[in-house]
Amino acid sequence: MSAKGAIKWLAIILGILSVYYLSFTLVHYKVQRDAEAYATDSNGNIDFSLKQRYLDSVSNVTVYNLGFRSFTYEDVQKRALSLGLDLQGGMHLVLEISPADIVKALAGARAKTEDFEKALKLAQQKQQSSQAPFGTLFAEAYKEVKPDGNLARLFANPGNKELTFNSSDEEVVAYLNKEINNAVDRAFEVLRRRIDKFGVANPTIQKLPASGRIQVELPGVDNPERAKKLLSGVAKLEFYRVYPLNELQFSLLQLRDYLKIEDSESKTDATNPFEAETKTDEQASNPFEEAGDSASLAQADSLSTGDSVKTEESRAQADSAATDSLKIERSRFDELFVLTGYGVYVSVEDTAEVNRILQDETVRAFFPSNVRILWAAKPETGANNPLAGKLELYFIETQRDGKPLLEGDVIADARPDYDENGRPAVSMSMNAEGARKWAKITGENIGQRIAIVLDNYVYTAPTVQAEITGGNSSITGNFTVEEAADLANVLKAGKLPAPVRIVEEAVVGPSLGKESIQQGILSIVLGFVLVLAFMAVYYGSSGWVANFALLINLLFIFGVLAPLGAVLTLPGIAGIVLTIGMAVDANVLIYERIREELKHGLPLVGAIEKGYAKALSSIIDANVTTFLTGLILYIFGSGPVQGFAIILLIGIVCSVFSSVFVSRLVVEYLAGDGKKPRINFITALTRKVSEKLDAQNFDFLANRKKAYAFSSVVVVLGIVATLIMGGFNLGVDFKGGRSYVVEFDKAVSAQDIRAALTPVFENKAPEVKAFGANNRLKITTSYLIDDESETADQTVREALEKGLAQFGELNPKVLSSNKVGATIADDIRNTSQLAVLLSLVVIFFYILIRFREWQYSLGAVIALFHDALVVLSTYQLANLLGFSLEIDQVFIAAMLTIIGYSINDTVVVFDRIREYRTEFGSLPLRELLNKAINQTLSRTIITALTTFLVVFVLLLFGGEVLRGFAFALVMGVVFGTYSSVFIATPIVYDFTKKKAGKEAAGNA
Repeated sequence: MSAKGAIKWLAIILGILSVYYLSFTLVHYKVQRDAEAYATDSNGNIDFSLKQRYLDSVSNVTVYNLGFRSFTYEDVQKRALSLGLDLQGGMHLVLEISPADIVKALAGARAKTEDFEKALKLAQQKQQSSQAPFGTLFAEAYKEVKPDGNLARLFANPGNKELTFNSSDEEVVAYLNKEINNAVDRAFEVLRRRIDKFGVANPTIQKLPASGRIQVELPGVDNPERAKKLLSGVAKLEFYRVYPLNELQFSLLQLRDYLKIEDSESKTDATNPFEAETKTDEQASNPFEEAGDSASLAQADSLSTGDSVKTEESRAQADSAATDSLKIERSRFDELFVLTGYGVYVSVEDTAEVNRILQDETVRAFFPSNVRILWAAKPETGANNPLAGKLELYFIETQRDGKPLLEGDVIADARPDYDENGRPAVSMSMNAEGARKWAKITGENIGQRIAIVLDNYVYTAPTVQAEITGGNSSITGNFTVEEAADLANVLKAGKLPAPVRIVEEAVVGPSLGKESIQQGILSIVLGFVLVLAFMAVYYGSSGWVANFALLINLLFIFGVLAPLGAVLTLPGIAGIVLTIGMAVDANVLIYERIREELKHGLPLVGAIEKGYAKALSSIIDANVTTFLTGLILYIFGSGPVQGFAIILLIGIVCSVFSSVFVSRLVVEYLAGDGKKPRINFITALTRKVSEKLDAQNFDFLANRKKAYAFSSVVVVLGIVATLIMGGFNLGVDFKGGRSYVVEFDKAVSAQDIRAALTPVFENKAPEVKAFGANNRLKITTSYLIDDESETADQTVREALEKGLAQFGELNPKVLSSNKVGATIADDIRNTSQLAVLLSLVVIFFYILIRFREWQYSLGAVIALFHDALVVLSTYQLANLLGFSLEIDQVFIAAMLTIIGYSINDTVVVFDRIREYRTEFGSLPLRELLNKAINQTLSRTIITALTTFLVVFVLLLFGGEVLRGFAFALVMGVVFGTYSSVFIATPIVYDFTKKKAGKEAAGNA
């Protein structure tokens, strides 16, 4: 081997770098353990806020000193290998920026026309089955709705410099698509800035290509609801003048009379134009519902003195002392509304009914056209406050163009602060333009109330006593420290260009994460030990060299992951386990080649050199095909599946380097000049197995039709099982829904839980099945999955808790939750199918390029398609027998891995066929193919056995999360090995023979 010195030094450098980077991981987890110990009480409960406080306190403290340089905890954290959410707990979200909302915003008031709304709905329907940009789809839809319509007139306005009323449709489409893309980019930046201030370790945020979606992962987050509110809040800050009640007296009298007429006519629900609701839409969508009581905004310097703005205390006094200013008769109006000299109030329980009333077009006509009606952010509080428990209803005045007096884009800075009473508050400072406008607004509205509106909620509406200059103001109220920090965060980060929807969500509790780590480590250790033992027993001293190469391979994998910033997930651990099994394949190929050359009489040194040379082609082809399937998996996968793909890709590269180059250095060193070698490739077991295999000359091709029949029977049984079960057992990834892993103190019947939950889920029976232990269940429901409002998540969770309440004595605890919206489920399903098909196409052309004959490509692809069908069939048969295995993204990862493994096996046989066609070209085709299969049979069996050992360990000890994945891999190893021998090569034989027959007939 040339360049031995370079390879040796490269291996040494890589080893040192790997140890260097992994040392940061060890230090990082030592600090984490110290933080947990600090935050753990006497009962073993961890206070996560206390843990985070400890980590924050050591953030800039030196925790690792290497002599030449010291590192703070923050430095160590950046260099350490990060754990995924499934290993340490946390939250995974996929947020979607609705392009329809962007288009509506660009159209402004024109979006309210009937034609526009029809076109928008049609475009959204088209989007479900088209990959075209939304702007293009909207233009097509609008032309269908209104063929003679002018697109430019919908979006051109004096403030838009890119379009005129004479712009072409093509220019409008380009403008729309650009603005939609820009909106996603802006949203990404806003969310990134919010996350940076959220205070979690190693958060990740990335744009998902061509989807308008943004993926966010927050490891270790202990308050998922707070995180969701922080990320989904638009942060649209506006300043409005509040209509004085004396200006609306006639409007309110009309409303009172209208409600009195409704009462006298005794209208029933059937004639009521408003359907019953349980909660106001605005109330449900407010990201800061719990962010403060009756907040007041004032000039920072005057809050303590009360000189410029009426304070909260004086307001409460005015409310309690006021009397009803409207002398009207009793009606439903009097029961719903409380009028004071200061404002209008409604009990929280009546907000839904009031919302319905105010949405009536007749009622809206009672009020001026420039009136907007908004709710206060929080109800009134206070033991002596007669309005406690009531929400103020604000009537605010908009400008002629529907805009506020001032918008939040003038906020230059926002920070958490404390008011004069030591309560958490938010201080804001405006830029020069904002300060000038704010002074003008307050100067012109002395004696009037100015409403401060955030995301369509009024946080405060103080009465201006004097002009406020300087642009410095503060929001005060009953904030917690965290709530004040979050509010300041979103104000400073800026507003989102459009509302975001959470289309996918997963929350993993820390206890489940720890369990996953234990199961993953156990799987790695047991699989590793089994492979080490087998290689040592079967190959002797050369087996220990292979084991050394395997250790180096693992060191390189972990060493590469850390500097790349990759995240280790549970499927990633599965990838490592699988890599252990597949990594020995290269050594097995080499050793079997060396043994063949020794049989042919070559001396040891010559056999080693020739064995490595002849095995190299098979190793490259086998690993390139597996690498290609891993690359496709990385491109089309997401979240944990991508983590698995990264491990697989890194593992393939590292295993080739360690097995081919590093092991050769050791082998040649131990062999010396061949006279007194310290290495052997044959043991008593090896010799016995070799003699048995050599004595047999199996005619595989003679049994090909039996193999075809057997595979057909398995597939047919799988189809029958599918029909019996009424379809595939799809996970939430593919069908949409919400799933919860719930743990009880004792074993509980899945049937009892299902019966208890069915009524609360509106008689939609959930799927309930055991999840690992008999006291742990996985509950999956499609209840409200098509409801995209933010209240839906809470409604489903409340329904779940209500149904489980009757099992309160068993202390049910939700360990993790997962939500996939219907739209994203369709996308995941489609991309998964595309990934499998694309992998087959890529492999077809790679084999065609390498072997120059289409029969080889066809044989390989048919064998792979066979493997996919057979594994899917065994999956269905296992489900029929009660094993409950889901088809989800992780299953697709397993299928692609099987494809990579199977083609690895097949390519080794094909490579030997190609070699024999050169050496034994005169042999009949059938004899030549059988000879190639027989000669590679020992390698096929050994590789299959080592890989089977580790994936079987993964099936036994990998935990419930990876149960379906491991089962598919076990079946894939078995049938992938079978297909390489009984399907792929026989297909090549059948089609080559058929081609030869046609050529002979043509020549005749």
